[in-house]
Amino acid sequence: MSTLDEQGRPEPPLASDEIETLVGFLEYQRATFAWKCAGLDEAGLKATVGVSTMTLGGMLKHLAYVEDHWFSHRIWGNERQAVWNAVDWDADPDWEWHTAAQDSPEQVHALWRDAVSRSRDLLTEALADGGLDRRAQRPNWDGRTASVRWIVMHMIEEYARHNGHADLIRESVDGLIGE
Repeated sequence: MSTLDEQGRPEPPLASDEIETLVGFLEYQRATFAWKCAGLDEAGLKATVGVSTMTLGGMLKHLAYVEDHWFSHRIWGNERQAVWNAVDWDADPDWEWHTAAQDSPEQVHALWRDAVSRSRDLLTEALADGGLDRRAQRPNWDGRTASVRWIVMHMIEEYARHNGHADLIRESVDGLIGE
C-alpha cells in the first residue's frame, strides 16, 4: 500500500525492488497528470499558453493513444483500439491533438482513464510473463524490439514531459500550481 500525498497521488516507494519503483513512478506521473486535468470545463481543456497550440484536452487524448500504443500494440502485438484504428495517420500524424477540441471533457477523460486501466492490466500481465526483460511482440519501425523496462521508462518520461506542459497550461487557466 503506497502513501498518498496531499493531492491523492501515490508516492513511489523509497526503498523497493526495480519493478515496484518503476511502476510507482509511472503511477505517480499518471496521478499528477490526472490532477492537472481534473475539474476543468471545455474551455479549460482547450486553453493554450503563448504561441503553443497544445491543450490539456489534446494531452488527454494523446496520452490515451500513447498508453494503447505501448502497452497493448507494442508489448502484446494487439491491434489498436477502435478509435485509433479508424485514423488516417498519414493524412494527420497529430490527429489526436487536433481532434480533442471536438470531444467533450467527459469523452477525453474517459478515453484516457480507460486506456490507463487497460495499460495497468496489460503491464501486470507482461511483468508476470517475463518481467522487465520481456520483449515487446511488435517491433519498432527499424525492426528492433523494446523491453518492458524500456517501455515503462519511456512512459515515465512521456508523462513527466507532458506534466510540465500541463503545469503551465493549468496555471494559466485557474492559477492551480504545485508539483
